Amino acid sequence: MSIEREIKLALPPDQIAAATAFFVARTGKTGIHVQLTNDYFDTPALALAKSKSALRLRKSPHGWLQTYKTVGIAEGGLHRRHEWEMPVAGEGLDIDALAAACDDAASANALRAAAPALIELFSTNFTRTLWHIVHGDTEIEAAIDQGEITAVVGGETRRAPISEIELELKHGDEAALRALQAELAAKVPGLAPDDTSKAQRGYQLRER
Repeated sequence: MSIEREIKLALPPDQIAAATAFFVARTGKTGIHVQLTNDYFDTPALALAKSKSALRLRKSPHGWLQTYKTVGIAEGGLHRRHEWEMPVAGEGLDIDALAAACDDAASANALRAAAPALIELFSTNFTRTLWHIVHGDTEIEAAIDQGEITAVVGGETRRAPISEIELELKHGDEAALRALQAELAAKVPGLAPDDTSKAQRGYQLRER
């Protein structure tokens, strides 16, 4: 089991260029662009959401990944949550393998119980621009995500934009995330801490 620790910041669209310039100046690199397509699954009764978890199948340039996360704790834009992730051979979930890898009994049981009734609920599709920031013993993955969330409800396609920054701690002291956030905020106006994950926004889009 791993604990994902990241700061999520809502990025005003008119500040994307400023944020990009900040990371280019900070790292000396233009950033790596990755196209990510993500489908989220739950039961019609939203059993996983009720157990405070989310299940995702992601297509990336490197193949398919399935991810199971708990909602965890979010405060001031800093998210701390359990995460289990593994590659899959193709466009399909392998629930047995994912549940076996899940070393939290309650989360594993919730996933197994939901498995027979899982359906696709919504998708997130976005371009991620990545930078790797190293300072001493600390490693942070910085990302700008631009795209949209889509959900089909009763034949209606609903959409919500994605424009955000994620600062994920890969190794080191959590205080480094806050320090980088402060440094970023001094250069990019209008950034706002966001305690709502993409998955939570997808559920909200369906229920609006």
